[in-house]
Amino acid sequence: MILMVIDHASMAYNGEHTLVARDSAATYQPGVTLDLVAFLTRWVTHVCAPTFVFLAGTALALSIERRAARGEDPWTIDKGILKRGAFIALLDPTLISLVSWRLTLQVLYAIGVSMMCMAALRRLSSAWLVGLALGWIVFGELAAGMVWDPAVGSPPLLAALLAVVDFQPHFRISYPLLPWLSMMVLGWVFGRYMTRYLGGEPVRFEPKTVLFAAGVASLVVFAALRWADGYGNMFLLRQGETLIEWLRVSKYPPSFAFTALELGLLCLCLATLMTIEPVIGVRVNGPLLVFGQTAMFYYLVHRVVLEGSAQWLGLRGVGGLTETYATTAVLLLALYPACLWYRGFKQRHPGGWTTYI
Repeated sequence: MILMVIDHASMAYNGEHTLVARDSAATYQPGVTLDLVAFLTRWVTHVCAPTFVFLAGTALALSIERRAARGEDPWTIDKGILKRGAFIALLDPTLISLVSWRLTLQVLYAIGVSMMCMAALRRLSSAWLVGLALGWIVFGELAAGMVWDPAVGSPPLLAALLAVVDFQPHFRISYPLLPWLSMMVLGWVFGRYMTRYLGGEPVRFEPKTVLFAAGVASLVVFAALRWADGYGNMFLLRQGETLIEWLRVSKYPPSFAFTALELGLLCLCLATLMTIEPVIGVRVNGPLLVFGQTAMFYYLVHRVVLEGSAQWLGLRGVGGLTETYATTAVLLLALYPACLWYRGFKQRHPGGWTTYI
């Protein structure tokens, strides 16, 4: 969540963000030279969206699987999923688009619509879910290549499902549904596994062991794809042997290499945190915990502040990396007491609209 603010501050105030954002198949321009620090500032934030989508699936499964096990009415459960998913998805074309003055379908759209899909997909076995998710991650580039050309785009409906569409300057679909749904499906399966583990059911491996093995395997796959430099990065081949060229993976739309890299890093981070948490403990008012417990509030507040000031106060692209990091530090300092207050407010007012934010 902290890394996310760096990227969004750069989007708002960094005059070179448009240049460094040309690291995906939909935006790449051959011959563009990128500064290493600027590239890595952008690159390190790529883990954010896959983490949010994966963990949204995990959190949803932890809640829904327990409710289903208690015998709660399936349609009641489905209605809850659909309503929450629709609310989240609509935040992109309404609030976020309003403050940025551009109709965009981004990560909230991807999370919300993916959640709505889980109302039906949750009835499948874990084996089927893993098979479908990995099948899309591995072979999705073949489907995208049939209907999408980075140079000319694709029809909006197809873009909403598997590619990217950009009608400058007023409409953009940055997060196609199917690639991001596959990440949520994997998160759901992990959440289902966690439910069994936390419920005392026998499992073959501890969750952190599963995460560590999956993380290593994913990074091996990423390294193999980038070494082969062929299929797997949405037609975005290396233009040399520099570190930037090896790490350049397509987020728009997500390539096989991008997904393997980011989910691999995510799994290793989660496994590490699950290992050290029993040792260092949990601080009730620790910034990371407070931010995590108010994730939607945190997201909406900082996006409105950054995009609103950039668009309506004429601050778009006024600075560089120094301003990006300074803005991030100031905003995080301001967000902590705000999120601490909202967490208390939400605890005092359970139910109602606070269940959505």
